[in-house]
Amino acid sequence: MCSAAFGCLRMNKISLIVPCYNEAEVLPILVRAMNEVADGMCAAHELCFEYIFVDDGSADDTLGVLKDLRREFSQGEGRDFRYLSFSRNFGKEAAMFAGLEHSTGDFVAILDADMQHPPELLARMYEDITQGGCDCVATRRVNRLGEPKLRSFFARSFYKFINSISDTEIVDGACDFRMMTRQMANAVISLREKNRFSKGLFSWVGFRTRWIEFENRERAAGETSWSFWQLLAYSVEGIAAFSTRPLIIATVIGILLCVAAMALTVFYAVKTLVYGDPVSGFPTLICTVMFLGGIQLFCIGLIGQYLAKTYIEVKGRPIYILRESAGGEERR
Repeated sequence: MCSAAFGCLRMNKISLIVPCYNEAEVLPILVRAMNEVADGMCAAHELCFEYIFVDDGSADDTLGVLKDLRREFSQGEGRDFRYLSFSRNFGKEAAMFAGLEHSTGDFVAILDADMQHPPELLARMYEDITQGGCDCVATRRVNRLGEPKLRSFFARSFYKFINSISDTEIVDGACDFRMMTRQMANAVISLREKNRFSKGLFSWVGFRTRWIEFENRERAAGETSWSFWQLLAYSVEGIAAFSTRPLIIATVIGILLCVAAMALTVFYAVKTLVYGDPVSGFPTLICTVMFLGGIQLFCIGLIGQYLAKTYIEVKGRPIYILRESAGGEERR
């Protein structure tokens, strides 16, 4: 076990942030695994831990399970069990931000509740970040075993596309599972935008990052709350947040179509006046109108996405609202 709580003042503290949405089944499994890892790390290093579970407005008994686990948890032994509960579902991005904002550790790690992020990697992360001269140790999946092939295809395509249009590099297969220094965590906290795409934000703030690869794992229990359409919407969020090139592409398409329209006008005028060939082709006209209409709607929708993001930011609403919390009354 770790040393007494007062000893934490002389130790490095690690904050472990776990976003939770309908994870009642898997939380006891995760806490046991985290305790085993913490015991091993405490035996090898002078450390204390802070567990921060963020209940993202779960519809199941996630909050009740967190309260039970906190009552069973051994407080005052170099570990603190805390939970934050949102007033409604604000999304994983908001949950990660809340955890970062309430964390007090010298090092901060984020991992999913479903055990797809191996807790045993935390020990290697800490050693790399303290001995390897880096500010962040992040993870990436080397495969997508267990995922539907269509989802895997779109995921790989997304990373290729966003890296081709964005100045911020987002590593293919990058996960939110990472450990960072307090300095980097504070830098991420300072970015208080509402439309959050953390994979991009972690890259945007810079700092030296070391990557660890791991094999994809199945959930330990329960079912994923991410549908294909939610992931698609999330990818659009990332594209809009880290690149304005789609607007440039829309402009270029508009210019090219205008040039093509003028060229066709000249072509048909010459064809009619010089060769006496009458202009005909109702199907061609319909197809052209539908094509141009589709392009216009696409570009308007694209511009609308950026305007919507701006509108949300301008309103200045909070990223999340807490309904209740427990533990860690002393804030950063």
